[in-house]
Amino acid sequence: YPQNPKTSTMVKQVLAEGNAGELQKYFGSRMEFGTAGLRAAMGAGISHMNDLTIIQTTQGFCRYLEKNFSDLKKRGVVIGFDARAHLSSGGSSKRFARLAATTFISQGIPVYLFSDIIPTPFVPYTVTHLKLCAGIMVTASHNPKQDNGYKVYWENGAQIISPHDKGISQAIEENQEPWPQAWDDKLIDSSPLLHDPYAMVNKEYFKDIQKQCFYRNINKETNLKFVHTSVHGVGHKFVQLAFKAFDLSPPYAVPEQKDPDPDFPTVKYPNPEEGKGVLTLSFALAEKDGARIILANDPDADRLAVAEKQESGEWKVFSGNELGALLGWWIFTCWKNNSRDTCAVKDVYMLSSTVSSKILRAIALKEGFHFEETLTGFKWMGNRAKQLMDQGKAVLFAFEEAIGYMCCPAVLDKDGVSAAVITAEMASFLATRNLSLSQQLKAVYDEYGFHITKASYFICHDPKVIQQLFDNLRNFDGKNTYPKSCGRFKVSGIRDLTTGYDSSQPDQKAILPTSKSSQMITFTFANGGVATMRTSGTEPKIKYYSELCAPPGNSDVEQLKKELDELVSALEKHFFQPEKNKLQRKTE
Repeated sequence: YPQNPKTSTMVKQVLAEGNAGELQKYFGSRMEFGTAGLRAAMGAGISHMNDLTIIQTTQGFCRYLEKNFSDLKKRGVVIGFDARAHLSSGGSSKRFARLAATTFISQGIPVYLFSDIIPTPFVPYTVTHLKLCAGIMVTASHNPKQDNGYKVYWENGAQIISPHDKGISQAIEENQEPWPQAWDDKLIDSSPLLHDPYAMVNKEYFKDIQKQCFYRNINKETNLKFVHTSVHGVGHKFVQLAFKAFDLSPPYAVPEQKDPDPDFPTVKYPNPEEGKGVLTLSFALAEKDGARIILANDPDADRLAVAEKQESGEWKVFSGNELGALLGWWIFTCWKNNSRDTCAVKDVYMLSSTVSSKILRAIALKEGFHFEETLTGFKWMGNRAKQLMDQGKAVLFAFEEAIGYMCCPAVLDKDGVSAAVITAEMASFLATRNLSLSQQLKAVYDEYGFHITKASYFICHDPKVIQQLFDNLRNFDGKNTYPKSCGRFKVSGIRDLTTGYDSSQPDQKAILPTSKSSQMITFTFANGGVATMRTSGTEPKIKYYSELCAPPGNSDVEQLKKELDELVSALEKHFFQPEKNKLQRKTE
């Protein structure tokens, strides 16, 4: 299909050179459609994101939706996009979104296509707000600049979970021949089926998040200054609007990073999780303007990193678990002080993923609300939150350690825009009590028990080595025996979510869903430590997450940190065996 001159030229060139290796790279295997949708580099061939693979994916998705919804032609779908673009292949999020819209409209299905770039959470928001059948967001979030992605939401406003991924994947296989009008995206502009939700959502979303604004008077008066960076992504305009909605003075925007730029020129990786490197320009601006707090969104504004200047003049970048602890404490406190007995504390829930800190569990135990853990990823928390809300429960907050926060029931996914402005209100409130975020974090730990976490990963490009490493853990002291200790640390419990084994359950069966296709084992230690090892769904990494939970009153933080450091060293040495397995360490 020589419909895209740029990608077809790329393929012709490789054919002319007779370069089998390159051809293999383009056409060796089709991108896999999973619960996270698609995520791959933009470029030619079926293994990359390009016009053709977007058309094929959308045709499959369209047929799958037709099968599932008899009223699809009445309700329709929403499509949003970020600012990513790839010059050499001509691919861009906007072009992909328009092609996807063309596919649906050619079948008589109404499409709510945003006319301009938006944060990812606006798509699930629109699905829920307009009661649509599905949503698509074209974004690769914080991935390297050559990547793009295609993220899918179901009618409940949450990301899809199994078996929808399998069903869609199969439908894509069955609908690979582009339909007659597939390439002609000009057709949609005059179609009565095309709607633009941009103005409506920009009004309604900011109205809805104001339900989480409790201290408008403090916001108006505060002299706390904030710096915000959108890291060359979509966040700038929307965080400015969120501050306005909360009556906060606008944050100082990092000028070099505030406008969308698909080349992400000022950062090595556009990922605020990667620590201080991404925040260099923010620190400089904050020093210049006398701001004490930095709020950083990733490029599609669904995640948030926060840094605060300490008394010492050093900057502290909060981990996802630390900010989760602060927001969990804050949102519960606001609910407690403002709930007009609309629902009892026993109907209040908070969620976090199983590799995130258990601090919410400690708060829930003491305060009397419910805490639940889910599998890793917001698709699980979003779907579970919806189930609970349908049963009349209030889900106040959900978070994952990968700096994702759901602070607003109007969006059943992580949302870096509402999280940024709620963090700003919390900081402004604390300032009136002469408290910094770090001081409040310590107060939370003093009250509910210290929760110290440490996470990292090893890079491994050989799936066989990964398989062997996990097989070794399952047959550690002979066949079908897990490790009884890790160095000097005694193992007191094992949960293996690849096989479904859980030593702590009466029937030895895990409660959370299991998945044979991904590796995940959690070890509980006699000293109160927990460590999870898992493979990443989107990158060639083996990740680990560790936590030491102390009961309230044990406040020797340095001793706890030392104990956790030693546990992690033992984990690396005995369970990962990086030398033997030739694993590459995470480099700062």
